[in-house]
Amino acid sequence: MKKLFALLTLGLFQYGIALAQIDQQRHGERFEQLGPLLRSPNVYRTASGAPGHMYWQQQADYQIEVELDDENQSIKGSEKVTYFNNSPDPLDYLWIQLDQNERDKDSETPKMATNTIDPKMNLRQLQDILWHDLDLGVKILSVKDATGNDIPVTVNLTMMRLDLPEALAPGEKYEFSVEWTYNIHDRMSFIGGRPGYEYFEKDGNYLYTMAEWFPRMAVYSDFEGWQNKQFVGRGEFALVFGDYEVKITVPADHMVGATGVLQNPGEVLSSTELDRWNRAKSTYDQPVVIRTQSEAEKLEKGKATDKKTWVFHAENVRDFAWTSSRKFIWDAMAVKVGDKDVMAMSYYAKEANPLWGQYSTRVVAHTLKSYSARTFDYPYPVAISVEATNGMEYPMICFNYGRPDTDGTYSDAIKYGMISVIIHEVGHNFFPMIVNSDERQWTWMDEGLNTFLQFLAEQEWERDYPSRRGPPHKIAPYMRSEKHLLEPIMTNSENIIQFGPNAYAKPATALNILRETVMGRELFDYAFKKYAQRWKFKHPTPDDFFRTMEDASAVDLDWFWRGWFYGTDPVDMAIGQVNWFKIDSRKPEDVKADEKAEFEREEEYLTKSRNRNDVTETVVERDPSARDFYNSYERFRVTPEDEKAYRDFINSLGAEEKRLLGSGLNFYEITFHNLGGLVMPLIIEFHYKDGTSDVEKLPAQIWRLDEYEVTKVFAKEKEVERITLDPYRETADIDETNNHWPRQLMPSKFEMFKQNMAPRGTSTGPNPMKKSGRK
Repeated sequence: MKKLFALLTLGLFQYGIALAQIDQQRHGERFEQLGPLLRSPNVYRTASGAPGHMYWQQQADYQIEVELDDENQSIKGSEKVTYFNNSPDPLDYLWIQLDQNERDKDSETPKMATNTIDPKMNLRQLQDILWHDLDLGVKILSVKDATGNDIPVTVNLTMMRLDLPEALAPGEKYEFSVEWTYNIHDRMSFIGGRPGYEYFEKDGNYLYTMAEWFPRMAVYSDFEGWQNKQFVGRGEFALVFGDYEVKITVPADHMVGATGVLQNPGEVLSSTELDRWNRAKSTYDQPVVIRTQSEAEKLEKGKATDKKTWVFHAENVRDFAWTSSRKFIWDAMAVKVGDKDVMAMSYYAKEANPLWGQYSTRVVAHTLKSYSARTFDYPYPVAISVEATNGMEYPMICFNYGRPDTDGTYSDAIKYGMISVIIHEVGHNFFPMIVNSDERQWTWMDEGLNTFLQFLAEQEWERDYPSRRGPPHKIAPYMRSEKHLLEPIMTNSENIIQFGPNAYAKPATALNILRETVMGRELFDYAFKKYAQRWKFKHPTPDDFFRTMEDASAVDLDWFWRGWFYGTDPVDMAIGQVNWFKIDSRKPEDVKADEKAEFEREEEYLTKSRNRNDVTETVVERDPSARDFYNSYERFRVTPEDEKAYRDFINSLGAEEKRLLGSGLNFYEITFHNLGGLVMPLIIEFHYKDGTSDVEKLPAQIWRLDEYEVTKVFAKEKEVERITLDPYRETADIDETNNHWPRQLMPSKFEMFKQNMAPRGTSTGPNPMKKSGRK
């Protein structure tokens, strides 16, 4: 087919010459392998992303007794810790986390924060500047070894070092006990934070969310040694798996929910509550209310003087949290996950109804099913959602928000916000409570992966669910930010300016793009599940995730990790020049017609056009003797020589060449520009003159030789009317105005309005339920 192809090579040959002249800086950087950025494989972590044959991790078992003082909002506790050194290293000391010290009056947290004075400031803003002189933070009463001897300790802000009398050898265990106390803070105040209490002024009761409440072992790992980076509020936790036996003493009229399984329900529940609880264990279609709203409202009116002790047991968890209040309504239902039943349940005050009674436990159940299908069957026996006007996660229990207005109506923002936060916080049981990444270092490894799965679960909850994070186009405003406001996803938790977009939304969007656009659902889902199953109840790093996703799919993703996780460039791809070509049929009549059209186009100009009217008669028109051969010569007629040359050409072609010559194909040579810097696949939709369309997809590797400009030729049977780049908004392109050919002008509307400002402190958000008068 040399003869035919020779007709098409001129433009491509010229482009090839241009390629040879490209500056070397224009290619290679974005497609370099990640190898130098990743830790070297070893006996603990393999090059495939799986745990190595000598992988190890530590273990810490706890026996805890704690008592809640509901009059003074404080706790006093004691714990016995058994620490197992499964590492190959002798340990001279142990590090313990004292997270409550982040709220101490001498905390580093307010000292790290910048602040300014505004012309108008509210009390909370001023308190942020002044911090506080409240008596907060952990008071360590004693630290003793198994024989009752004092252990030397050093407290450094939120970390406590236990100096061992002799090194703890590999394979050995060490027992010690700690007694402590602290005052619980008002988490609704300017101090904020995840744990604390909320005071309900109308009925004079408290709702406690007890987290980060006991001295917890820090992680000692093969990749970092001790993770003893100080807790200053944002970077969450790296924790050790272990078994827990916890006894919680509270006022007798309180309801307690906690990590683990209640061991003594007959001692702490009424006979009616116990019957309902047992019925809930075999109820799968809807929640059973174990303590009703009317029962909780009666308890709100008085305060018990006696106490009850609730006993919980939890196995193979990395943390323990609990909640307590006499205000609680409690409902529960069984959920079939794999071959076992899990109890999904919710605790909430009357202020959260009717929203919580209708949705919370159902959302818990849905989340367990959705996440289990994409990772592993949920291994724990319970999953709890607690309404506490915030959002935070712990093993088997999480604290969430979502209260309706006082009349019981609510906006759709409150409804879907509540459903989303419950999915998100329950989902954290999988990441990082089971796939136990280091949140202090890499927020995205739990928040980003969890937000991605949250997006999938939301879309399974309701069609057209208003997901805030996950769809690619919704990350575009963040990626359009000025460079000094951006950091790579692979940034330490404390050093991120736009925390939510960076650690939650961008990695979630990246994974969604991987699944839908780069890898495809089948390859992605298999690899993602493989990562979850490999690192269930273990401590993975980003290297393990990146390597597993490639190892299990045979898709080279180094360019993707480099761009999305190690870089800050946005996606901005544009359609540049579009040239339309047809194959030259070589038919004499077509050749002559083209020559005639070109001649007439070249010979048409303004003076000639105007003279058709202004010059009534030329000399040659007036005087026939002024004419000669060329006045009657047919310049563009087909000659016998032309016809013979065409027949000879046709006879020289093979069958395939003849088919292509007569195909009538249209060739569109399109130049694409990478204006943003982040390389991505090219998804091109062609709209044809007959009203039909189709989509072609080019892999990101098309940019490998020139990361800023590429040209591609497309052969089409139909004539193209217009072209759209990224038609389904799947690449997070920050500027869609340059994604069209021909260019489309998109008007931006401006609004005329009469000045009407809402009063300060009032909400302008719609609540159609309230306006309709229906609930």
